[in-house]
Amino acid sequence: MTGLMRRNNFFDDFFTKELFDFNNSGFSNTGITAPSVNVKDTERAFEIQVAAPGMKKDDFNVNLERDILTISSEKQAENEEKDDNGTFSRREFNYSSFQRSFTLPDVVEHENIEATYEDGILKITVPKKETQTQMQKRIEVK
Repeated sequence: MTGLMRRNNFFDDFFTKELFDFNNSGFSNTGITAPSVNVKDTERAFEIQVAAPGMKKDDFNVNLERDILTISSEKQAENEEKDDNGTFSRREFNYSSFQRSFTLPDVVEHENIEATYEDGILKITVPKKETQTQMQKRIEVK
């Protein structure tokens, strides 16, 4: 018999695991999430949509360096509740951040990238360069 024995009961799980772990793939083991991102390729542009409800447009940083578009956010909050005597009865700190980077293809117009935030969605439009349509012509062999 070994001196170490793994105990598996409610109390062990309470302190070592999430109590209500429903295998939500959106959450990491640390409880930190990255917002969901959709990228849509249209004829004239790439549309990047970042799901970030509850944020403000000033919470985002959108930067372009060479061909890498980086979307990031860093938010800190402090919530405190005091009793009638003015002493702290509860104080909570909240810090959240994320960063997503995308390598842009050669066909985009870097100068005309636009970003808007509305209804919890950060939308970044990355326009494509105008391409010359290839003219097709049949050449007669003489």
